[in-house]
Amino acid sequence: MSWESWRRRPFSRIFEEMERMMRELDEMFSKSFEDLEQELPKSLIRERKTDRGYVREVGPIVYGYSIKIGPDGKPIVREFGNIRPGRVPKIVEVSEAREPIVDVYEEEDSIKVVAEVPGVDRNDINLNASERRLIISVDTPQRKYYKEVDLPAEVDPQSAKATYKNGVLEVVLKKTGTESKGVKIKIE
Repeated sequence: MSWESWRRRPFSRIFEEMERMMRELDEMFSKSFEDLEQELPKSLIRERKTDRGYVREVGPIVYGYSIKIGPDGKPIVREFGNIRPGRVPKIVEVSEAREPIVDVYEEEDSIKVVAEVPGVDRNDINLNASERRLIISVDTPQRKYYKEVDLPAEVDPQSAKATYKNGVLEVVLKKTGTESKGVKIKIE
């Protein structure tokens, strides 16, 4: 065996092993996606006919998180989207409704809630407020959003003012100490 052929041989074994590992990884991902597809709500799986045949579309599937520093100096991690890692490994929770990104700002005499709900008409947004909670929901064939926002202080639901522009919903509620059953909020 020549020096040159001996030198190339270990590299070819390394590349063969890397190719084997890549095939195994590809098989593992394919199996994982097949398993996930079985768990998805049927409304997230669509087929449409194109000039080349049928195309299967899945989604939207959204997961993300935001981190901000709370008033006590500790980080606050908030998840959003319609897919959540489960408590048990390999279990994923998926829902039709996507959880929007929401920020809550407590001001001296009011609470402001800002939510990203892009791709919908303001008339499709349903808001319901009680003294300690705001519920944001949208249910259209194209988009579904749902979020229950716990408010940091008691508010007067009757005082709520909501605006929606460029996919951003802003709700301002005045603080108060009185109890209320809840009220539907009109978006201006």
